Amino acid sequence: MNQHRPHIARGAEQARLLAVLRSKSPAELQGATASATQTRAPLLPYPLAMAVAGLVLVTLAILGLVFGSVSVPVTDTLGILLNALVGHEIVPVTWRGVYETIIIDTRLPRVILAGAVGATLAATGMTIQAIVRNPLAGPSILGVSNGAATGAVVVMRWGLIGLGAYTLYLSAFAGALVTLMVVFWVARAGGQITPTRLVLAGIAMSAVLSALTSLLVLTSPDPQLAARVLFWTLGGFASAQWKLLPLPVIAMIVGLGVMLVQARRLNLLMAGDESATALGLDVNRFRQSMFILTAALTGIMVAVSGVIGFVGLIVPHIVRFLVGADHRRALPAVALIGASFTIAADLVARAVISPLELPVGIITALVGGPFFIWLLRRDAKGQGRSS
Repeated sequence: MNQHRPHIARGAEQARLLAVLRSKSPAELQGATASATQTRAPLLPYPLAMAVAGLVLVTLAILGLVFGSVSVPVTDTLGILLNALVGHEIVPVTWRGVYETIIIDTRLPRVILAGAVGATLAATGMTIQAIVRNPLAGPSILGVSNGAATGAVVVMRWGLIGLGAYTLYLSAFAGALVTLMVVFWVARAGGQITPTRLVLAGIAMSAVLSALTSLLVLTSPDPQLAARVLFWTLGGFASAQWKLLPLPVIAMIVGLGVMLVQARRLNLLMAGDESATALGLDVNRFRQSMFILTAALTGIMVAVSGVIGFVGLIVPHIVRFLVGADHRRALPAVALIGASFTIAADLVARAVISPLELPVGIITALVGGPFFIWLLRRDAKGQGRSS
């Protein structure tokens, strides 16, 4: 008899929430739904948390410019950046000419790319966790990352490099979109797509695509293909160039803008489908549109950086602990901390076996794997206490 009490309590709480939501004015509903998503008090006041996150990001970005196979003094780095920003020599040039090439042409686009990828993947992960109402979800949940990698490998396997690097990016993006359509088709039941079926379909597609990628590599007559494919399967930012930055940067800005506009609706989903429906939200249509957005953003980021896992899983949990679960506040914070996380991971990847580099995906996996195990154990203990 006791095992049914938690379900009865949850049902009563849900009914109470619906009654409260229906009785409040639109202005009051915004606060009610935000509080429904708030699992604990924020660790830091929001302005302080954002200031700290911004300072950490700037510090890591400068370190990303300073350190590498050739270290550049901090004062020279700042002088080079200032002169490039204002367009003339406001700071007297006392450094070696090669330093400007290293900072402006090599490391600055790399840091920008790392920040854009991290910010987008982290915000995408937070959005996916809201729309599937699963804290263990992430951008790779739909199999889109593996689909993008497989699309790039297909082009490399048969030498279809017609437009150089752009061919790889277009094929990776196409692979992501095709994977999304297949996952939606598999997950659709009775004219609707449920979060559970979508997650299962994404996991199944990820396994199939990983096997397909391995098959393409093993059957290739090119002995160097495996080394090139390593970039797409483990990720990195070594290929960053100024001409390739507009796509991920524009995608980051547009994607974050759309997510912020939809922040209140994401809060409604966190409060439950019934609550969101009671407030007039078309849950199925909204969920599908957000899945398409997150899949497109993930495909673009994989196309320019390869598969970098766990960013969308780790960072949202850190942000909710720091500033709370209200997406209007959490999305800007998750973008800053996500950018910091990938820039820091890239720094570590360059430092471990310098002057050689590790794939960034190895670093994020070494951090994210144990974190994911900890989340699983915490979730299991929570279910054990509620039973």
